Amino acid sequence: MSRVAVLVARLSRYGGAEGSAWRLARELAARGHAVSLVCARAEDEPPPGVAVVALGRPIGPKVLKMLWFAFAAARHCRSAGYDLTVSLGKTVIHDLSRVSGGPLTIFWRLSARAWPEGLARNLKMLRRRLSPANWLALAIERRQFAPGRPLVAVSHAVRRWLVEAYPSLREEDIPVVYNLPDLSRYRPPTPAERAAARERHGLAEGETALVLAGTNFALKGLGPTIEALALLPENCRLLVAGGRNPGRFGRLARRLGVSGRVSFLGRVSDMPGLYHAADAFVLPSFYDTCANAVLEARACGLPAVSSADNGSSRCLPPDWVVADPSDAPALAAAIRSALAAGRDLPFAWPAELAFGLTPLVELAEALIAARSCQPGGSVS
Repeated sequence: MSRVAVLVARLSRYGGAEGSAWRLARELAARGHAVSLVCARAEDEPPPGVAVVALGRPIGPKVLKMLWFAFAAARHCRSAGYDLTVSLGKTVIHDLSRVSGGPLTIFWRLSARAWPEGLARNLKMLRRRLSPANWLALAIERRQFAPGRPLVAVSHAVRRWLVEAYPSLREEDIPVVYNLPDLSRYRPPTPAERAAARERHGLAEGETALVLAGTNFALKGLGPTIEALALLPENCRLLVAGGRNPGRFGRLARRLGVSGRVSFLGRVSDMPGLYHAADAFVLPSFYDTCANAVLEARACGLPAVSSADNGSSRCLPPDWVVADPSDAPALAAAIRSALAAGRDLPFAWPAELAFGLTPLVELAEALIAARSCQPGGSVS
C-alpha cells in the first residue's frame, strides 16, 4: 500500500482547489492508497478513509499564513516519508503539482483589462505589485515551476501561460487534465424540472434567461455582459449568481436602461436548478484558468458563451467564444448564436481531451511505480 499526501491550504469541499483536493484524496483512498490530506486548517469532514493532518496557522497577514503553510507542509512531508506528495496549492516540497491557478504575472496582465483604464486600474495594479503575499507567491512559483518538476495543468490555456511565463518549461512535458463536473448533479432537466425551475426564478412564458455566475464580477465580465444585454431583444433577462454587492454593475444597468432585466440573485445554493431555468450561460472572463461553471452549464444541456481567455472555452464551438471579453457587440452576436442552437443539446466531452480524476490518479500512480523502482524505493 502506497502512502500518499494531498497538500492544500484548506480542507473543504468548496472552492476550486479545495474541492479538487477533496475529490482526489477520496479517489486515491478508494483505490487502496493510504491517503493523508495535509492542510493548514480543516473546515470540513475528510473523505472516508482519508487521514487529516491539520498543521494550524498563525494569526496575522496573508503572507505570514502562506509562508507558514509552505514550510510547515515541507517539514511534515520530509519527516513523514510519503511515497508521493501531490500539491494543489502553493507549496515548496511536493512530487507532483496540479496547476489550477496559472502564473501570477499572466494573471496580472490579462485581468487588468477588467478595470477601466485610468487611476482605478493603476492603483489596483500597484497594490498587487506591492503586496508581500504576491512577492511570496512569485517566489514559490519559481520553485514549483522549475524545469524537471512534474506538473499537470488544468487546461491548455494554463499550459500555454506556464510556458510563456517560464520559458524553460516545455509544453510537451506538461499533461493537461480538465475538471469534470459531478454528472449526477449537473445533467439536463426533465420538462417538469425545467418548468419548476423557471417558475422558482420568476421567468414568464416567452422570456429568455441568460445566466452569469461568479464571485468577482469585474473579472468574470459582468460589465460587457450587461452592455451586450442592451443589444439583445427586450425579452432577454440576465440572472447573476454571486455573493458580491452589485455596486457599479447595478449602476451600469440603470444607465443603459436594462436594470429591470437584470436580477442579482446573491449566492445561489442550487446551481443545477439555475442552469435548468436558463436558456444560455454567459461568462466572458478576462482571465479564467478553467471555469467549472461553463462545464457545469454544458453538462446541464445549456449552450454557453465565454472568452478565449477562459481555459474551459476549449470545449465550446468557435461561434460561442469571443476573442475580446470587452467587445459587447461580439458578445451579443455569440449569445444570439448560442440561443439559436437551443438548449438540451447533447454534449459530448471532446474525445481528444482528458477530463476528471481518473487521468490524474493514473499519473500519480505512474509516478509511484516509477519512483518505487529507483534506489531506495521511496518517492519523497
